Amino acid sequence: MNPLFEASWSRAWPAVSGADADPGLREQLLARYAEPHRAYHTLQHLHECLELFDQARALAQRPEEVELALWFHDAIYDVRASDNEARSAAWAVSALASASTPNDAIMRVESLIMATRHTAAPSDGDETLLVDIDLSILGADAERFDEYDAQIRQEYRHVPGLIYRFKRRGILRSFLERPRIYGTDPLHERFERKARANLQRVTA
Repeated sequence: MNPLFEASWSRAWPAVSGADADPGLREQLLARYAEPHRAYHTLQHLHECLELFDQARALAQRPEEVELALWFHDAIYDVRASDNEARSAAWAVSALASASTPNDAIMRVESLIMATRHTAAPSDGDETLLVDIDLSILGADAERFDEYDAQIRQEYRHVPGLIYRFKRRGILRSFLERPRIYGTDPLHERFERKARANLQRVTA
């Protein structure tokens, strides 16, 4: 077992759910991230998110809820579907409800996961932090960014090249058009410049 995954799950699930650590649920989640059709939304992505969260934990108001939301945020991933976040959030809601977790905590975790749709501005500090962590790949070193870009293309290998390039360029340019890509000041300072350089390079 990856030490980061073990430590993170053992901390986050009991703190949020109020129940003992559930290794069976953890293994179900890890199995999802290891599905063969994934190239970017994998165990590598989950590890990178949890690793960055460890460094940024002090920025969270309810850190264990953010951490648990990271575990679930890409639990369901089907490139042909448009409701992955909703289905991932529903799984988290069901699991937490089965553990008799208080409704307010369940609703916050659900909202955190849904924030990773990136269709609206985050509504609070924890959502902002989680979204920044999910988007941190945009501000990675050029080599890792290029690997990520290739991984996304692999996930969408069924889409013809011309259509893919047109749509992908539009998505990436939408991030460039934001006044700020990262909402939390420390992650803005760490990733904003590199993210803009990466995005400008691949959308020029």
